[in-house]
Amino acid sequence: MTTPATTREPAAATSRAAETAAYGDRILAIEPTSIEPVPAGARHGKPLGLLWTWTSPNMEFATAFVGVLAVGILGLGFWPAVLALVLGTALGAVSHGLLGVVGPRFGVTQMVAGRSAFGFLGNALPAGLNALTAGIGWFAVNSVSAAYALNTLLGWPLLLCLFVVVILQVAAACFGHNFVHTAEKYTFPVLTLVFVAAAAVILANSRPGSATGAHAAPGAFWLTAGAAFGYAAGWTPYGADYTRYLPATTARWKTALWPAVGVFVSCAFLEIIGAASSTVLIPDAIASKLSLTGAFIYSLPGWLADLTLLAIALGGIAANALNIYSGSLSFVAIGRGLPARLNRAVVALVLGTVGTLLAWSGLSNSGTKYENFLLVISYWIGPWLGVTFLDHFLSRARSDTDTAALLQDTTYRNWAAPIAMAAGTGLGVWLFSNQTDYVGLVAKQHPGIGDLAFAAGFTLAVLLHLALRRVPGLVRTPVTGAPVAGVG
Repeated sequence: MTTPATTREPAAATSRAAETAAYGDRILAIEPTSIEPVPAGARHGKPLGLLWTWTSPNMEFATAFVGVLAVGILGLGFWPAVLALVLGTALGAVSHGLLGVVGPRFGVTQMVAGRSAFGFLGNALPAGLNALTAGIGWFAVNSVSAAYALNTLLGWPLLLCLFVVVILQVAAACFGHNFVHTAEKYTFPVLTLVFVAAAAVILANSRPGSATGAHAAPGAFWLTAGAAFGYAAGWTPYGADYTRYLPATTARWKTALWPAVGVFVSCAFLEIIGAASSTVLIPDAIASKLSLTGAFIYSLPGWLADLTLLAIALGGIAANALNIYSGSLSFVAIGRGLPARLNRAVVALVLGTVGTLLAWSGLSNSGTKYENFLLVISYWIGPWLGVTFLDHFLSRARSDTDTAALLQDTTYRNWAAPIAMAAGTGLGVWLFSNQTDYVGLVAKQHPGIGDLAFAAGFTLAVLLHLALRRVPGLVRTPVTGAPVAGVG
């Protein structure tokens, strides 16, 4: 006799709720929750824990390299570089903090929360992009930097170092939420102490006045600000993934404050140290033989150099634990066409495998496309943030009950949002991109403005979304009856 589907579904939901409740704050247990809302009985944790969750992942060489890029590659003067780095990082950090507040309110991941703006199917655009960016792109970048650090420290074959790094970070992501939070907590003091000590020595040996910016690339200031924004804002599509287990009564200002502080302080600190490391005098005969990581630690005494290399490897693993975990959640949130109960841990393993192959292929020329990668991230995240923040503003009067129903309603459509996001991205790149491989129309005529594609994309997406929401047929009212703000 076949059990009716209507009987099986409530039973399955009850079983999942029981698994989630049993998960609690256990660390060495694979998280049973995927993208479904975390029930009230399973909520735990305090917002202060978000400080180290968002500090540790940025204590790595990829962060420092944003500063190296500004001074050592774009040729910006040290102090203008500091200003550009702080500006771009601040904008990204504030955006990140604000988005995470939806986690405790609805118990869902950031990409599921995005259904409020994009609709159930339209949300596949940002969710798919984030799965690729986080689970494969960032995973490859950080795996390479961590592998090089281990290779320099231990002398092991580079490929072996890559596999060691990959296994550790994919394992952390497969365990899930509690293990990731705990890993970031215990790496936080180690990474902080090592990098503060390294910073003191690098600053003592740096020569900020030698970086005058006299031969800076056109638009170097705004290129640096865009890269710094892209790096910090690269975390924004993850925000609620790490706040959704907090109790619903958690103060929203605390939920926003600690992630923003963690991202801003860690990114600005290490980016500035990276910029300072580019002013350290290294003889040409030696510099030509050093890797990017080797140049960064050149002025450090042997024991501190070894500790810094170890910290770089740990930092890369800490960052990629988040990248793989959130990338897998984003993939599951793509929507229709995927199994309703797709196993998050299995997706994390698959993304990790693909990211490893990409990292393997990039071992021989790592770092050459890093600037472009950061800017490309900002190209789609800028418009995505524009649509997302506009939806938050328009729906501010909607009750949490109505919003919660909207996020789970598979019939809700808002095609205005993905169209606005895609058009904002395309127009921003076409007009304002300023990369080695492509220069936009405006940037070509005025190279001094740098790369403003992310800012232009943000603005265009907001304006287009406001206009398109009123076009008949683009928005379909959900069957739940939850109000859709700003339509009509």
